[in-house]
Amino acid sequence: MELSPRAVKYSQTTLTELMIPSYANFGGKIHGGILLSLIDKVAYACASRHASTYCVTVSVDAVDFLKPVEVGDLVSLLASVNYVGRTSLVIGIRVIAENVRNGIQRHTNTSYVTMVAKGDDDLPAVVPPLLLESDEDARRFLEAMKRKELKENYRHAFDNAKTRIEVSENLGKLAEQRCVVGY
Repeated sequence: MELSPRAVKYSQTTLTELMIPSYANFGGKIHGGILLSLIDKVAYACASRHASTYCVTVSVDAVDFLKPVEVGDLVSLLASVNYVGRTSLVIGIRVIAENVRNGIQRHTNTSYVTMVAKGDDDLPAVVPPLLLESDEDARRFLEAMKRKELKENYRHAFDNAKTRIEVSENLGKLAEQRCVVGY
């Protein structure tokens, strides 16, 4: 059965939450883990809307903490499906913190989450194609394709490099680093 394409706007999701004192560290800033949890929630909601089924997180890429989030901020997470494969979806998330007293909004985080749709049999399920309705939709899809390609290239290069690293031949590289070889 061929699934009908769904537009990006079909599943766009916004999650807004007040940052309370119990979310903060000793410095009064919101824990990164709280933001990661919210990112995962909004990614699930967005992916599940598009796929019309349960979705699970496969990876979280490029969580860039650009600015701190403060207690009392309203944090909004804006999620969109940027890319779909056969069973996977890449969700782009923009995190905005708003100081409600002065109305100033700050872009605090950007993240990309890869989700996989699951069927009732708990196996990967085919997702609807993504209908690209603007240059912006197409740009995000193309960027996700490029990120996927670069991630695969990095994984391959790193796997090859780590199997070839001879510690005894590379100990000299540690001399200028902030470590002490104690053996």
